[in-house]
Amino acid sequence: MRLARVTLIWAALAAAVGVPLALAAASPLLAWRDPVYILACFAGIIALGLVLVQPLLIGGYLPGLPAYRGRRVHQWIGGALVVTLVVHVAGLWITSPPDMIDALLFSSPTPFSPFGVTAMWAIFAVALLAALRRRWGLRPRTWRIAHMSLAVVIVGGSVIHSMLVEGTMETVSKATLCTLVLGAAIVVMADLLTWRKRATPRRESTARR
Repeated sequence: MRLARVTLIWAALAAAVGVPLALAAASPLLAWRDPVYILACFAGIIALGLVLVQPLLIGGYLPGLPAYRGRRVHQWIGGALVVTLVVHVAGLWITSPPDMIDALLFSSPTPFSPFGVTAMWAIFAVALLAALRRRWGLRPRTWRIAHMSLAVVIVGGSVIHSMLVEGTMETVSKATLCTLVLGAAIVVMADLLTWRKRATPRRESTARR
């Protein structure tokens, strides 16, 4: 029974990420696009899938991964997210530098650009904080607040950006993936906040003794 549950959870995750990729690969819009643009598009789709995986890892919702290993994989996935994002932006830059300059300067006429760029800078900020938190002497509480705040920006910006883009992604699968990303982030953040609220009185009670 437990094996069946584990298999079902991992299969559902694979489908949530894999189906949008497969449907995007079958998009007729790809027939008129350069390979660099196609690579950039799929890097963006993969990045959105990784945004789904991140809260599931930190919340311990993926079976077969102990808490310490889940946190380590969370760090690796964070690095992979940065790489896919760089590929996404670099590919779009090579394809159309003026459009990317407008997007980065928040002067693009397309409504999805500001959300994508904001999410991008938030991802880079998290990666920078994670790399330098010990050197800067960030306290665990400060790190958690910064990380969670930036995660809200990342999830919100990524979901809105993806939903507004009319491109290679199939509409229903894209909406489903975005809903899962948003739902996973909300559930995990709520769980973490509840756990910390419960843990705080215990620590205060222990300190008084």
